[in-house]
Amino acid sequence: MRKLLLLSALGAMCLLPSCYSLSKEECVAANWKVIGDTDGAAGYNPQSRFADHVKSCERVKVVPDQTTWYQGFQEGIKRYCTPLSGAQRGEAGDGYNNVCPPDLEPGFMRGYTLGKRVHEVRERMNSIRSSISSREQDTDQRYRELKNAKDQDRRAIQMRIDDNDFEIRRLRREADDLSYDLSNAERDLAAFRMNPQGDMRPPVRRY
Repeated sequence: MRKLLLLSALGAMCLLPSCYSLSKEECVAANWKVIGDTDGAAGYNPQSRFADHVKSCERVKVVPDQTTWYQGFQEGIKRYCTPLSGAQRGEAGDGYNNVCPPDLEPGFMRGYTLGKRVHEVRERMNSIRSSISSREQDTDQRYRELKNAKDQDRRAIQMRIDDNDFEIRRLRREADDLSYDLSNAERDLAAFRMNPQGDMRPPVRRY
C-alpha cells in the first residue's frame, strides 16, 4: 500500500511544470536552433534531451524540429567541450554524459579530471568534519549521562566515549592528510586554468 502511494505521489509530481524540459509556451514559440545550442552548451545527452522536448511539446501538439535543434546542439557542445569548461564542471561535481566529439574530448577531460579531483577531496573533507562534529556531540551527551549513570552502566558509557575519542583522532589525522592532498589538487587546477592548452606532464623533480 505504501509503495502504491509513493508511485501515485511521483506520478502526480510529474504533472508539475518542473517535470518538463519546456513549458507549453516555450514549445509554441520555440526557436529550435537556440534551444539546441543551449542544450549543447549545458552538456546534455542529445538523445534523452530531445526526447524530453518531444514529451514536453506533445501536450500542445507541437513536434520539435530535430534537424534544426541538432544543428544548434552541435554549436553549443563546442562551448561545453573546452578545457576550462571541463575544469568548471568537474570542480562543481557535475556528471559527464560522454557527449564531447573526439577532437575536443581530451582537452575537456584533462580539465574535468583535475576539477573532479578537487571536488572529491572537498567532499571527503566535509564528510570528515561532519563525522567529527557528530562524534563530539555524542561524546558530550555520554558525559552528561555518565554523571547520573548507575555503576553497571558506567563502563559501557565510558567505552563509548573512548571509542569516540579514538575515531575523532583517526578522522583528524585523515583530515590533515587530505588537507595536503587538497592543496596539491587546487594548485594543479589553478595551474591548468592559467594555461589550459599547455603541456600537462608532471614536472620533473630535481634533487
